[in-house]
Amino acid sequence: MWGRRNKSARGAEINPDEIFLDSSNLPAYEAGRLEGRITRPIARRAFIPVVLILLIVFGGTLLRSGQLMVVEGASYRALSEENRLGYTRMPAERGVVYDRNGVQLAWNVPHVVAGEDTPYHERRYRQATGTGHTLGYVRMPGRDNNGVFFREGVEGVAGVELAFDEVLRGVDGRKIVETDARMDVVSEGWVERPQSGSTLSLTIDTRLNEALHGFIAELANDVPFRGGAGILMDVQNGEILALTSVPEYDPTVLIQGDAERIAAYATDERTPYLNRVFAGQYTPGSIIKPFMATAALSEGIVDPSRRFLSTGALRLANPYHEGQYTSFTDWRAHGLVDLTRALAVSSNVYFYYIGGGFGEQEGLGITRIEEYMRLFGFGGPTGIALEGEANGVVPSPAWKAETFPQDPDWRIGNTYHTSIGQYGFQVTPLQAVRGIGAIANGGMLLTPRIESEYTQYGARDLGLAPEHVEAVRAGMRAAVLDGTARGLNVSYVNVAGKTGTAELGYEKEYVHSWAVGFYPYEDPKYAFAVLMERGPRSNLFGGVYVMRKFLDWMKNETPEYVLFDEAGEGSGS
Repeated sequence: MWGRRNKSARGAEINPDEIFLDSSNLPAYEAGRLEGRITRPIARRAFIPVVLILLIVFGGTLLRSGQLMVVEGASYRALSEENRLGYTRMPAERGVVYDRNGVQLAWNVPHVVAGEDTPYHERRYRQATGTGHTLGYVRMPGRDNNGVFFREGVEGVAGVELAFDEVLRGVDGRKIVETDARMDVVSEGWVERPQSGSTLSLTIDTRLNEALHGFIAELANDVPFRGGAGILMDVQNGEILALTSVPEYDPTVLIQGDAERIAAYATDERTPYLNRVFAGQYTPGSIIKPFMATAALSEGIVDPSRRFLSTGALRLANPYHEGQYTSFTDWRAHGLVDLTRALAVSSNVYFYYIGGGFGEQEGLGITRIEEYMRLFGFGGPTGIALEGEANGVVPSPAWKAETFPQDPDWRIGNTYHTSIGQYGFQVTPLQAVRGIGAIANGGMLLTPRIESEYTQYGARDLGLAPEHVEAVRAGMRAAVLDGTARGLNVSYVNVAGKTGTAELGYEKEYVHSWAVGFYPYEDPKYAFAVLMERGPRSNLFGGVYVMRKFLDWMKNETPEYVLFDEAGEGSGS
């Protein structure tokens, strides 16, 4: 065995530390703890797997780098360039809104944040009473808590801002912005320049709007009424010269987000958000009578000279209880009245006769009443461009059956009450002025226009006989000369009018006070409607009072609307 070991060790290399090992110390070491032993160096063959692994990793890295640099280098270079280029949305400036005389009503100012201009513009509105509902307001861009826009554009919310949003908003542009590694702007340029929105010229005259609003608000506060509305319309083309609702909101408050005032609007019992002109629905009362008279003449129910006796009430025998009667009252006994006098003094009994009939006198009946009321535009939208218009209600047997299923039968009393604008009748002031405009202009039912460039002229010929229209006009003129609308009898222009006092509630302690009409009587140019909403029945001032103050104001401040020469032209034209 020894020989084999020597033989196997022969020729093996002897390391220097083996030569210098002090073998005399070996017995002092414990072999079990590897003391006194020399650890051999790691053999070279042990490095082979490590080297192979490193070669594989390096080779793979080299191959991938080559692919990225040579094969896909161009596409990644383009992506890298894109990382340095960004696109910025540049909002278009919103179009400016003017009144018919070129007075600015809505415009823009730079939107400043932390002392610096932003790409956006803030909307500003003329601080004029009476135009709030007409103009409406916009919603500005919104950011979340991280500063990210969740609403980028300026959006119309109400009024003309909403109705003509596409006209006003314009087309947004885009800018390309180059930044360096520190995100500092290196250069920028336009990809598409923004196109500002178009200007919008309204038909209203701000002077008229402010004045009419002021007179309505003053009376509403003094009496008090809950609110009111007023309109002045051109009966030849449908243009609205004044359109105002009381109370109103301030568009600037809504844009700026004044939380306290916005909360006050929301809790105000007078509902300042409601545009009473076309979204409010009101019992019309006697302002329906000119349309009833036109229907009766058109159907041959009466001629203008036919007279009926008003003793203060119409007594109708109760068909279910012999000897009992139901009384349908007039507001006073008027004696014998023909159509002209009936309109002048607003006789209820006369319109009971022509509406529901009595004795041998034929009445229109509810079917024909509904037909003519709808012919004059009641019970449906007028077509004005502003959104939120109410339809109103024309009572009918179908309406009653749906509304009062516990008592669905239509009775003659329902027809009588409908004939004088009561029961379930509901109209908007805009419907009222449009209908009066049709009587004024000879039978053309116009589309009301708050602006005339984007809203086409619209008219529907009602096919009314000229002599019938003239008879109704004469009755409305008589109301001003010697009837319920005497407060409108002014020296400088001949007005034709009709009043209405619509009773409210079971106790009838509140009323709506109406005044409608047109002028000048000989050659009508303008129709008007004033509503004072829900005031005490004992009050003597209402729609006529407001309209008279408005006429007098126009005579002094805007004579072109009330003073006319022999050719029918306004003095300021």
